[in-house]
Amino acid sequence: MRVFVTGATGFIGSAVVRELLGAGHQVTGLARSEQSAAALADAGADVQHGSLADLDSLTKGAASADAVAHLAFIHDFSDFEASCAADLRAIQTIGAALEGSGKPFAISSGTAGLRPGHLVTEDYTPQGEWFGSPRLRSETTALGLADQGIRSSSVRFAPTVHGRGDHGFVHLLIEIARAKGFSAYIGDGANRWPAVHRLDAARLFRLALEGAPAGTRVHAIAEEGIAFRDIAETIGRHLDLPVNAISPDEADTHFGWIGRIAALDIPASSQLTREHLGWEPTEPGLIADLAEGHYFG
Repeated sequence: MRVFVTGATGFIGSAVVRELLGAGHQVTGLARSEQSAAALADAGADVQHGSLADLDSLTKGAASADAVAHLAFIHDFSDFEASCAADLRAIQTIGAALEGSGKPFAISSGTAGLRPGHLVTEDYTPQGEWFGSPRLRSETTALGLADQGIRSSSVRFAPTVHGRGDHGFVHLLIEIARAKGFSAYIGDGANRWPAVHRLDAARLFRLALEGAPAGTRVHAIAEEGIAFRDIAETIGRHLDLPVNAISPDEADTHFGWIGRIAALDIPASSQLTREHLGWEPTEPGLIADLAEGHYFG
C-alpha cells in the first residue's frame, strides 16, 4: 500500500514510517518544515508539504494514497480545545477525501482518563464529560466514517509511550525530579499507568492499517498498569535522589499541568487487540527501558 502519514516525523510517527517501509509499504509523509522533509527523505519516504491547518494538503495526500495513518496532534496543552478542534477538522477532511473508497484510515487516540479506577478495554466508550473528552470527539468521528465506506480504526495509545528519544510524560517526570531535588508520587503511589514501547506501538499501528475491521478500536498497551510509585522510585534511583510521597493537594504545585494526571489510576487492557490482530509486544517494558539509562543522559 501507499500510506499517507501525518505526524510522520514525531516520536511515534517516525517509528510508524520505518515500520511501514520495513514491511514493504510505500510512505508519503506530511512535512511542515524543510527539516521534517529531509528526515522523511532520509528514511526513504516521499514528502507531502503541508500541515494540519492546510486542509488542501490533507485532501491531496489522502486522495492519492491507499491508506492513511493520522498521528499528528498539536501538543499545546495551554489551549487543548483548539488542538482538539484542529485534530477533528483534519479527520473530517481526510474522511471526506476517502469517502466510499473502502480504504483503511487509522487515527491515534489514547486511554488516559477514560475510566479511572477501572480496567479500560477496547469496547469501552466513556460517558459524560471529562478532561480528555474534547479529543474523544475525534475518535467518535473517525469510527463513524465506517458508515461512509471507510475502514476506519482508532489506535488508543498508553499515556506512556516510551523509548529512546521520548519527550513525553516520563521525560517530564525526570526533569521535574531534577528541578525539585526529589522524585515524587502522590498518596501511596499505588495508582497504575499503562505503558508501551514505541516500536511495539508502531508495529500495532501497521497491523491496524493492514487488518483492523471498520469502526474498531485497538489498544497499544504492553503493560496494563505500572504503579506510579515504582516509576518514581526507578527515577529516584537513577538520579540518586530521594523518593518522597506528596499529598493530592500538593500535586499541581509539584508536577504542574500533569499533576491532574499523575494521581490517576488508569489501567488498560489489550487482550482483544492481541486476539484479533495477533499483536504481541516484544520490546522492553517501561522499568527495564528506564534501567537502560538513555533517559538520564
